[in-house]
Amino acid sequence: MLSILRKARLKDKEMRILMLWVGDVGGQKTLRSYWRNYFEKTDALIWVVDSTDRLRIDDCREELHGLLEEERLAGACLLIFANKTDVDGCMTEAEILRALRLDEIRTHQWHILQCSAMTGKNLKEGLAWVVEDAKKRLFLY
Repeated sequence: MLSILRKARLKDKEMRILMLWVGDVGGQKTLRSYWRNYFEKTDALIWVVDSTDRLRIDDCREELHGLLEEERLAGACLLIFANKTDVDGCMTEAEILRALRLDEIRTHQWHILQCSAMTGKNLKEGLAWVVEDAKKRLFLY
């Protein structure tokens, strides 16, 4: 979950500041009931998919689509990080797109990127997409 603080005032000068609050909430079944505690003021949702885990991709899709129905997440953009793409045998971006049925998502602006948490591949690019999307939607600049 990502919340973007819009701007601040310092004496008589208005400063445009972009601050990101990033909350990491695990995806284990035992933690999913806590997700709702973080929905307020969420401007972006970053969904991390294990590209090597073909067995749980259907569960991943169901949880994602269910989450996007939450009223408090209306208007939030969605960044899907396809993680572990540096591992042999991982799903391709196209396979994940199909498995998650991303083309069915009409309620949220979304973007998918292959990444590697180990190497940092595409992590900055993903956050840059979130910031650019927020600028357009939230009139930050």
